Amino acid sequence: MKHFFELTRPYLTWLVLSSLAIMMTFEALTSNNPRIFHILVHPSGETSARLLIVTMMATPLAMLLKGWRGPQWLKRNRRYLGVASFGYGLLHTIFYLLDKASLTTVVDELPRLYIWTGWIAFIIFVPLALTSMDYFVRKMGKWWKWVQRWTYAAAVLTLVHWAALHDWNGAAPALVHFAPLIALEAYRVWYWYLRPRSVAA
Repeated sequence: MKHFFELTRPYLTWLVLSSLAIMMTFEALTSNNPRIFHILVHPSGETSARLLIVTMMATPLAMLLKGWRGPQWLKRNRRYLGVASFGYGLLHTIFYLLDKASLTTVVDELPRLYIWTGWIAFIIFVPLALTSMDYFVRKMGKWWKWVQRWTYAAAVLTLVHWAALHDWNGAAPALVHFAPLIALEAYRVWYWYLRPRSVAA
């Protein structure tokens, strides 16, 4: 039974992670509501941001809660979570483009802070997702980690993208979501660079 679970675990994980995307896509394809794409833009984007936050929380949580199973599970599956975050970001982008239904409108909106930050974050996500496979880990060597560190830039841009919606009136929900990650990353910096160490250590 344990061997069967290990064989099916990736598929079960992907089923759970993709279930909301499947429901959103089904709703977009079957709904008669002319504003359905506009309605789905925000939940798809927020799901992408939440998965990004959970992905980035894995390592500092494992450091803070040594030996706890939850953080260790997150750490083992963070690549799945990261790719799922990109998938929802892609869905978010598709819904946005379908909602605008005009290249002129999309281009006209580019100078807005909450628009161009979202586009740059998505562009950064693309190579991160494409190089997430074991093949690229082996081929790229030390450069793989350098590429993956761009996740931090994508996270900052995602925070600004979310917070700047509606002339910064949406900042509170974005900050509430990102606050645990900011706190954990601050702990990580303190642990590695600022905490007192004995001479022997």
